[in-house]
Order: sequence, then C-alpha cells, then structure tokens
Amino acid sequence: MENPQPTALDDELAVADVNERFYRALEESDLAAMEALWVHEDWVKCVHPGWELLTGWDEIRESWEGIFQNSRGMRAMATDVSVRIEGDLAWVSCTEILAIFYEESTTPTSAVTTATNLFRREGDEWLMIHHHASPVPNAIPISESETLQ
Repeated sequence: MENPQPTALDDELAVADVNERFYRALEESDLAAMEALWVHEDWVKCVHPGWELLTGWDEIRESWEGIFQNSRGMRAMATDVSVRIEGDLAWVSCTEILAIFYEESTTPTSAVTTATNLFRREGDEWLMIHHHASPVPNAIPISESETLQ
C-alpha cells in the first residue's frame, strides 16, 4: 500500500512542530538543531530584533552562533501561534516571549517580539526560509519572578 498524501491537518501539524523545534533550538542554544531547520541557500533571510536584514545561510548561521556564544542561556516561548499554508509555502505568525541571560548580569534581559517565520516544503519536511522578529512597542517587561517558568 502506498503512503497516503499528507492532509491539510498533517501539514499544519508538521509546520507547527518545526516552528516549535525552532524555538527549542533557540532556547537550548543548539546550533546543530538550528542548522537542521533552515534551507542552506544564499537567498534565505533573517531579521533579529533591532538588527539589519541578514541574507544567505552563511550570514544567518554566523548570527545564531554569535547569539548563542554571547549569552549564558535563554528562555523562549511562542504564543498566539497562527499557521497558514499555501501549497509548498507556510508561514507562522506568533508572539515571542524571550528572557536572555548574559554573563555580566544576574537578571535576564526580557523581550516581547512579534515574529513571522516562513517555511518551504523540501521533500517530506518543512524548512525555514525566513525569520523576522520585531520588538513589540510598549510591551511589559518580564520580571525575574515571572521569567518563563
């Protein structure tokens, strides 16, 4: 018996899963996991909060490596997740809640951002082709006691 074609629900669950794995790789500062989630082409794009546009996998990989090396850890959570799929392209919009722990501080730096993550179907998997996160104006900072339990 042949493998049935994935349903719209299967695709939506797969995109939601890869989006969750993106935030897990971010939280765990796992460069290998982050690499496994991205298309490795010179046209992929990334905008970190407050950064200029990064173009191409090499530049994006270097940015993740720097982010992971310059903190002692991070908590990351996506909320208000919305998935949309059209053919072999999917996009996720969400709110990111971040707490970043730097060496020089005992309290985390918190941020709330709005993010859009674009994925392209590559064979049987969905891979990231674009990540854009922007700070939410007037977001209430996370206090140390509320830091993403």
